[in-house]
Amino acid sequence: MVDKTSIVNAVKTALEKAPERKFQESVDITVNLRNIDMSQPRNRIDETIHLPNGLDNVRIAVLGKGEITTQAKEMGVDYIIGPEEIERLGGEPREARTVAGEYQFFLAETAMMPLVGRYLGVRLGPRGRMPMPIPPGTDIRPIVQRLRSSVKVRTKDKKVFHAKVGSATMDPEAIAENIDAVLRRIESVLESGALNIHSVYVKTTMGPAVRMI
Repeated sequence: MVDKTSIVNAVKTALEKAPERKFQESVDITVNLRNIDMSQPRNRIDETIHLPNGLDNVRIAVLGKGEITTQAKEMGVDYIIGPEEIERLGGEPREARTVAGEYQFFLAETAMMPLVGRYLGVRLGPRGRMPMPIPPGTDIRPIVQRLRSSVKVRTKDKKVFHAKVGSATMDPEAIAENIDAVLRRIESVLESGALNIHSVYVKTTMGPAVRMI
Protein backbone atom coordinates (compact mmCIF):
# COMPACT_ATOMS: atom_id res chain seq x y z
CA MET A 1 0.00 0.00 0.00
CA VAL A 2 1.38 3.40 -0.98
CA ASP A 3 1.74 5.82 1.92
CA LYS A 4 -0.50 8.87 2.11
CA THR A 5 2.38 11.33 1.74
CA SER A 6 3.29 9.81 -1.61
CA ILE A 7 -0.34 10.01 -2.72
CA VAL A 8 -0.57 13.69 -1.73
CA ASN A 9 2.67 14.49 -3.56
CA ALA A 10 1.48 12.71 -6.71
CA VAL A 11 -1.84 14.58 -6.61
CA LYS A 12 -0.08 17.94 -6.17
CA THR A 13 2.19 17.17 -9.12
CA ALA A 14 -0.77 16.18 -11.30
CA LEU A 15 -2.60 19.40 -10.42
CA GLU A 16 0.49 21.53 -11.03
CA LYS A 17 1.17 19.95 -14.43
CA ALA A 18 -2.43 20.25 -15.61
CA PRO A 19 -2.88 23.04 -18.18
CA GLU A 20 -5.47 25.67 -17.37
CA ARG A 21 -8.92 24.88 -18.74
CA LYS A 22 -12.16 26.84 -18.97
CA PHE A 23 -14.07 23.96 -17.43
CA GLN A 24 -13.73 22.10 -14.15
CA GLU A 25 -11.60 19.03 -14.67
CA SER A 26 -12.09 15.86 -12.71
CA VAL A 27 -9.24 13.99 -11.06
CA ASP A 28 -9.02 10.31 -11.90
CA ILE A 29 -6.84 7.36 -11.09
CA THR A 30 -5.86 4.50 -13.37
CA VAL A 31 -5.06 1.19 -11.68
CA ASN A 32 -3.18 -1.59 -13.49
CA LEU A 33 -3.45 -5.07 -12.00
CA ARG A 34 -1.08 -8.03 -12.31
CA ASN A 35 -0.83 -11.75 -11.54
CA ILE A 36 -4.58 -12.25 -11.57
CA ASP A 37 -6.83 -14.09 -14.00
CA MET A 38 -9.60 -11.67 -14.89
CA SER A 39 -11.33 -14.26 -17.06
CA GLN A 40 -12.51 -15.78 -13.78
CA PRO A 41 -15.62 -13.90 -12.56
CA ARG A 42 -14.55 -14.31 -8.93
CA ASN A 43 -11.52 -12.08 -9.58
CA ARG A 44 -13.46 -9.23 -11.14
CA ILE A 45 -14.08 -6.08 -9.15
CA ASP A 46 -17.57 -4.62 -8.84
CA GLU A 47 -17.57 -2.28 -5.85
CA THR A 48 -19.41 0.86 -4.78
CA ILE A 49 -16.91 2.77 -2.65
CA HIS A 50 -17.80 5.60 -0.29
CA LEU A 51 -15.34 8.49 -0.53
CA PRO A 52 -14.62 10.45 2.65
CA ASN A 53 -14.60 13.76 0.78
CA GLY A 54 -17.24 12.98 -1.81
CA LEU A 55 -17.49 13.92 -5.48
CA ASP A 56 -19.16 16.60 -7.55
CA ASN A 57 -22.04 15.86 -9.91
CA VAL A 58 -22.87 12.28 -8.91
CA ARG A 59 -26.20 11.73 -10.67
CA ILE A 60 -28.83 9.32 -9.37
CA ALA A 61 -32.02 7.97 -10.96
CA VAL A 62 -34.90 6.42 -9.03
CA LEU A 63 -37.35 4.03 -10.71
CA GLY A 64 -40.75 3.48 -9.12
CA LYS A 65 -43.96 5.15 -8.02
CA GLY A 66 -45.58 6.32 -4.80
CA GLU A 67 -43.57 6.81 -1.61
CA ILE A 68 -40.17 6.14 -3.18
CA THR A 69 -40.71 8.98 -5.65
CA THR A 70 -41.85 11.31 -2.84
CA GLN A 71 -38.58 10.66 -1.00
CA ALA A 72 -36.62 11.00 -4.24
CA LYS A 73 -38.13 14.44 -4.88
CA GLU A 74 -37.38 15.45 -1.28
CA MET A 75 -33.72 14.51 -1.85
CA GLY A 76 -33.55 16.34 -5.16
CA VAL A 77 -32.83 13.17 -7.13
CA ASP A 78 -31.85 13.98 -10.71
CA TYR A 79 -34.24 11.67 -12.57
CA ILE A 80 -37.41 9.90 -11.43
CA ILE A 81 -38.64 7.20 -13.78
CA GLY A 82 -42.16 5.78 -13.48
CA PRO A 83 -43.43 2.50 -15.01
CA GLU A 84 -44.68 4.20 -18.18
CA GLU A 85 -41.35 5.96 -18.67
CA ILE A 86 -39.47 2.67 -18.23
CA GLU A 87 -41.56 1.11 -20.98
CA ARG A 88 -41.18 4.17 -23.22
CA LEU A 89 -37.40 4.16 -22.86
CA GLY A 90 -37.42 0.50 -23.88
CA GLY A 91 -38.63 1.62 -27.29
CA GLU A 92 -36.08 4.44 -27.54
CA PRO A 93 -32.66 2.72 -27.58
CA ARG A 94 -30.66 5.88 -28.23
CA GLU A 95 -32.30 7.77 -25.35
CA ALA A 96 -31.99 4.71 -23.11
CA ARG A 97 -28.25 4.54 -23.84
CA THR A 98 -27.92 8.21 -22.95
CA VAL A 99 -29.71 7.64 -19.64
CA ALA A 100 -27.48 4.64 -18.88
CA GLY A 101 -24.38 6.75 -19.43
CA GLU A 102 -25.55 9.93 -17.75
CA TYR A 103 -26.49 8.56 -14.32
CA GLN A 104 -23.98 6.85 -12.06
CA PHE A 105 -26.46 5.07 -9.77
CA PHE A 106 -29.97 3.67 -10.17
CA LEU A 107 -32.40 2.68 -7.41
CA ALA A 108 -35.61 0.78 -8.18
CA GLU A 109 -38.52 -0.58 -6.20
CA THR A 110 -38.31 -4.36 -6.14
CA ALA A 111 -41.71 -4.50 -7.88
CA MET A 112 -40.20 -2.54 -10.79
CA MET A 113 -37.23 -4.87 -11.33
CA PRO A 114 -38.95 -7.24 -13.81
CA LEU A 115 -40.02 -4.21 -15.85
CA VAL A 116 -36.51 -2.77 -15.69
CA GLY A 117 -35.00 -6.07 -16.77
CA ARG A 118 -37.38 -6.36 -19.70
CA TYR A 119 -37.06 -2.84 -21.08
CA LEU A 120 -33.75 -1.43 -19.81
CA GLY A 121 -31.63 -4.43 -18.83
CA VAL A 122 -29.83 -4.52 -22.17
CA ARG A 123 -28.77 -0.88 -21.70
CA LEU A 124 -27.99 -0.85 -17.98
CA GLY A 125 -26.56 -4.34 -17.46
CA PRO A 126 -23.45 -4.15 -19.67
CA ARG A 127 -22.53 -0.81 -18.07
CA GLY A 128 -22.85 -2.16 -14.54
CA ARG A 129 -25.79 0.18 -13.92
CA MET A 130 -28.56 -2.26 -13.04
CA PRO A 131 -30.58 -0.67 -10.21
CA MET A 132 -30.17 -1.44 -6.54
CA PRO A 133 -33.47 -3.16 -5.56
CA ILE A 134 -35.34 -1.24 -2.85
CA PRO A 135 -37.82 -3.28 -0.76
CA PRO A 136 -41.19 -1.71 0.12
CA GLY A 137 -41.08 0.65 3.09
CA THR A 138 -37.35 1.38 2.77
CA ASP A 139 -36.23 4.93 3.48
CA ILE A 140 -34.05 5.74 0.46
CA ARG A 141 -32.88 9.11 1.79
CA PRO A 142 -29.76 7.84 3.60
CA ILE A 143 -29.00 5.59 0.61
CA VAL A 144 -29.15 8.55 -1.79
CA GLN A 145 -27.02 10.64 0.57
CA ARG A 146 -24.32 7.97 0.71
CA LEU A 147 -24.32 7.33 -3.04
CA ARG A 148 -23.74 11.02 -3.69
CA SER A 149 -20.34 10.56 -2.06
CA SER A 150 -19.53 7.23 -3.73
CA VAL A 151 -17.84 5.92 -6.85
CA LYS A 152 -18.49 2.69 -8.73
CA VAL A 153 -15.43 0.60 -9.62
CA ARG A 154 -15.93 -2.21 -12.12
CA THR A 155 -13.25 -4.12 -14.03
CA LYS A 156 -15.13 -6.68 -16.15
CA ASP A 157 -12.37 -8.91 -17.59
CA LYS A 158 -9.69 -6.21 -17.91
CA LYS A 159 -6.62 -5.71 -15.74
CA VAL A 160 -6.93 -1.94 -15.90
CA PHE A 161 -9.67 0.32 -14.55
CA HIS A 162 -10.30 4.00 -13.96
CA ALA A 163 -12.05 5.78 -11.10
CA LYS A 164 -13.01 9.38 -10.52
CA VAL A 165 -11.65 10.53 -7.16
CA GLY A 166 -12.29 14.26 -7.10
CA SER A 167 -12.09 17.52 -9.01
CA ALA A 168 -9.21 19.87 -9.75
CA THR A 169 -10.69 22.49 -7.43
CA MET A 170 -10.50 20.20 -4.39
CA ASP A 171 -7.73 20.34 -1.82
CA PRO A 172 -4.95 17.84 -2.71
CA GLU A 173 -5.15 16.26 0.74
CA ALA A 174 -8.90 15.66 0.29
CA ILE A 175 -8.32 14.03 -3.11
CA ALA A 176 -5.56 11.91 -1.58
CA GLU A 177 -7.92 10.67 1.14
CA ASN A 178 -10.41 9.64 -1.54
CA ILE A 179 -7.67 7.78 -3.44
CA ASP A 180 -6.58 6.04 -0.26
CA ALA A 181 -10.17 4.89 0.36
CA VAL A 182 -10.43 3.43 -3.16
CA LEU A 183 -7.08 1.64 -3.01
CA ARG A 184 -7.78 0.17 0.42
CA ARG A 185 -11.10 -1.26 -0.75
CA ILE A 186 -9.57 -2.64 -3.94
CA GLU A 187 -6.76 -4.30 -2.01
CA SER A 188 -9.30 -5.89 0.33
CA VAL A 189 -11.09 -7.67 -2.52
CA LEU A 190 -8.07 -8.70 -4.60
CA GLU A 191 -6.84 -12.26 -4.25
CA SER A 192 -3.32 -11.21 -3.20
CA GLY A 193 -4.12 -7.70 -2.01
CA ALA A 194 -1.49 -5.07 -2.80
CA LEU A 195 0.62 -7.65 -4.64
CA ASN A 196 -2.00 -7.67 -7.41
CA ILE A 197 -1.54 -3.93 -8.02
CA HIS A 198 1.13 -3.25 -10.64
CA SER A 199 0.81 0.53 -10.90
CA VAL A 200 -1.45 3.48 -10.08
CA TYR A 201 -1.53 6.81 -11.94
CA VAL A 202 -3.36 10.03 -11.12
CA LYS A 203 -4.31 12.76 -13.58
CA THR A 204 -6.76 15.52 -14.31
CA THR A 205 -9.13 15.14 -17.26
CA MET A 206 -6.75 16.73 -19.78
CA GLY A 207 -3.50 16.67 -17.84
CA PRO A 208 -0.54 14.26 -17.90
CA ALA A 209 -0.58 11.13 -15.77
CA VAL A 210 1.62 10.99 -12.67
CA ARG A 211 2.63 7.61 -11.29
CA MET A 212 2.20 7.04 -7.56
CA ILE A 213 2.89 3.29 -7.47
